[in-house]
Amino acid sequence: MRRDYFELDVTNVDWAEDGGEPAQPLVEIDFSGPGETLRERLSDADGDLLDGEDVDVAFRLQDELGSDDVVPGVVAVTNRVTGEYVLELNEESDDVLRFIEAARAYVDAEEEGGYRVIVSIDGDEMVEYEKETFLVYDADGEFLRERSLIPPGVEL
Repeated sequence: MRRDYFELDVTNVDWAEDGGEPAQPLVEIDFSGPGETLRERLSDADGDLLDGEDVDVAFRLQDELGSDDVVPGVVAVTNRVTGEYVLELNEESDDVLRFIEAARAYVDAEEEGGYRVIVSIDGDEMVEYEKETFLVYDADGEFLRERSLIPPGVEL
């Protein structure tokens, strides 16, 4: 699937910087390509849609992250059981890292789940996941623990 078939929109992140009322960050991913292909990738061997614990969300930088740089990267949703990519889309590092910070602040303020993900096909919601983990990797594939969202008590 082509990355340009996906559009990503985030909400509930400004409050973390502005000191507003905590709201769970939401990422909405809308797919405008062949829907059956995405539906297959979001399904298990029995044809049932994958649950939230069956998918992982990660961000891979495509260049070295400097102090003020905006670096392109790739947001990926993978099938935890098979390791296969469900979807990938291009996104800027500042947007993703800001989202992760808001999810971290939400956990700190509310002591519960970090963020929600909704995946839609042409605006029709297909799946919704509650996630507590969002892993970040540098351009060489090295895990960036300090940039990632990891629930308390979880060791990777």
